[in-house]
Amino acid sequence: MRPRNALFLLFGGILLAMLAVTGWASLAQPVWQWGGLVRGPDRAWTIATLFDAYGGFLTFYAWVYFRERPAGRIGWFVGIMLLGNLAMASYMLRALARLGPEEPIARLWARPAP
Repeated sequence: MRPRNALFLLFGGILLAMLAVTGWASLAQPVWQWGGLVRGPDRAWTIATLFDAYGGFLTFYAWVYFRERPAGRIGWFVGIMLLGNLAMASYMLRALARLGPEEPIARLWARPAP
């Protein structure tokens, strides 16, 4: 399997999995009824998980910042901070789609040509 196709499958799978689990969790319990931040036993792990998630979001955004023009940087920052892995998988799928069929996968990590 070509690296480009493997990355499409990976990030497409992440996007679909995140959509599925978010929908399932929303049907099981609305987010506004979750007591993780107010119940003692849940609080520490809730905070640790949020720190971990947003640390990952910011790490990914550093790469997005490198690749995008100023207007795009703002939009992707908002999207990543609000939607997390949904926005990140969408960004990767967009970047992969913009690669030419014969372009090397290494081109994905470089700044796009103007």
